[in-house]
Amino acid sequence: MRVPLLDLSEQYRALAEPIRAQLEEVLGSQSFILGPKVEAFEEAIGRYCGAPNAIGVSSGTDALLAILMALEIGPGDAVITSAYSFFATGGCIARVGATPIFIDIDPETYNISPAALERYLTTSCRPNKDGALLSPQGTTVRAIVPVHLFGLCCEMDAIHRISEQFQLDVIEDAAQAIGAECSFGGVTAKAGAMGEVSCFSFYPSKNLGAAGDAGMVICRDDALAQRLRSCRQHGMEPRYYHHFIGGNFRLDEIQAAILGVKLPFLDGWSAARRVVADFYREEFKRLGLTNQFSIPAEPYRNLGLTNHHIYHQYAVRTPQRDGLREHLTRKEIGTAIYYPLALHEQECFSYLGYRAGDFPEAERAARETLALPMYPELPRESQRYVAEAIAEFFA
Repeated sequence: MRVPLLDLSEQYRALAEPIRAQLEEVLGSQSFILGPKVEAFEEAIGRYCGAPNAIGVSSGTDALLAILMALEIGPGDAVITSAYSFFATGGCIARVGATPIFIDIDPETYNISPAALERYLTTSCRPNKDGALLSPQGTTVRAIVPVHLFGLCCEMDAIHRISEQFQLDVIEDAAQAIGAECSFGGVTAKAGAMGEVSCFSFYPSKNLGAAGDAGMVICRDDALAQRLRSCRQHGMEPRYYHHFIGGNFRLDEIQAAILGVKLPFLDGWSAARRVVADFYREEFKRLGLTNQFSIPAEPYRNLGLTNHHIYHQYAVRTPQRDGLREHLTRKEIGTAIYYPLALHEQECFSYLGYRAGDFPEAERAARETLALPMYPELPRESQRYVAEAIAEFFA
């Protein structure tokens, strides 16, 4: 039996007619960039996330890049983020000339560890005479970028307590977590609505995916939102008047139209993904596999939250990861490694001076995690086949 890691064909078949109708409308209008479809999708995302401002951009990477540029973060500055994430998180920080500072992760959730974050800020950093926080290298620490990895929110209450103590901005990287929830300040909050500003990705494989690259920034502050709208058009406002250097980060009408069709189905798809995760868990228990490898943690499951996890990926972990992957490949079961290296292990970040062993949990996750097939329409017989193939490997 062939089981793909991801199959988007059934989702498209179900929505083909309204998507094609939207595309015809865009083509008929000949309005392709920042038109009414973009505005409508921005408004819908703002309502969905509970944020007053949403700014459509060209990708999740460009969303984070635009945020850093709009906040005037650059040379001489430092930004803290997770040592275990998609490359863009660290890459965007470096791209604006700032210094990425990596922090180790919690081994259960794979998200940035608040304890490690607080320890770094308390023991390694110091305030200067003006009260700005300086890293050991003398750069000014400006912000924290927590990454909601694999569809699970970070511990945002703890992160905000730390950010307020050290007067740092919180930029949420919610690229993998649209719709995910956690308890924040005693109420239920969605990923992206808990920082000063945040970014989403609508890459096709995301839970809410476009037919190409697309992204979104949401933020609370109206002035920052206006600066971001200008930033996505080369810092231009009005036309051909440039107040600062931005970029070409515009969301096009076709992608916005497709995403607008899909958004009302997002929570249903997230619920279906949790059903898939629950079925995996029960199958692994039935086959006696729960002591053989680790399955995803669900720290918010019993807090009464609807989207306590949205399972963008279903990542298991075992020291025998590579052997298991080879076995599943032979069984025609799709898998993926997210991510084979922690960020500080990437060659392009060697100039930062980190060494092997600096972030042991991130390094161990990079060696041991394996994503199994996960999408809302994944058939139960396919899941059984996956579970039985894993049992065969560990037998």
